[in-house]
Amino acid sequence: MKEYNNTTYAILGILTTGCKSGYAIKQLMDQSLTHFWKISYGQIYPTLKQLTANELVTVTNTQQDGKPDRKEYDLTPKGLNALKNWLSQPIEQIPVERNEVLLKLFFGKHQSTEQNRMQLEDYKRKLEERLQTYHAIAHSIQTHHENDPNAQYWLFTLDYGKRTTVAAIDWCEATIKAI
Repeated sequence: MKEYNNTTYAILGILTTGCKSGYAIKQLMDQSLTHFWKISYGQIYPTLKQLTANELVTVTNTQQDGKPDRKEYDLTPKGLNALKNWLSQPIEQIPVERNEVLLKLFFGKHQSTEQNRMQLEDYKRKLEERLQTYHAIAHSIQTHHENDPNAQYWLFTLDYGKRTTVAAIDWCEATIKAI
């Protein structure tokens, strides 16, 4: 079976949630997966074209009043099989985090203690805002998707984000104190 990149598998997975258009895929990405996986419009449409060419999805043109036809994509059995095969494979490597505050702190001796402290305080504030966003997303999932079989898995990934954010906030507090 042909191997694809993780973004391709992300789009196959999104198609299982009922999203059918490139726009709907991007909306779901921006509302949920963006916290751990980013996909741009520039990636979505070429990937959908590739998936169609490889018979992993089918495309149907839907007419819209006063607008261009909308392309709707559906997963084929071959596409679902490719997704399930990818899901069953072990993770190849632990992801490497690119974190600007850590990069700046690594070279922190070249700025004042106060500047380092201020950057960490700002980072902590942004993390606290992110944590509040995660709580709001969790509430939304529990309120609007309580009967959706995907909901518990969405909450698992959200819990990871909440826990790592809390750990990062704790790290900020300890590092600020140590500085």
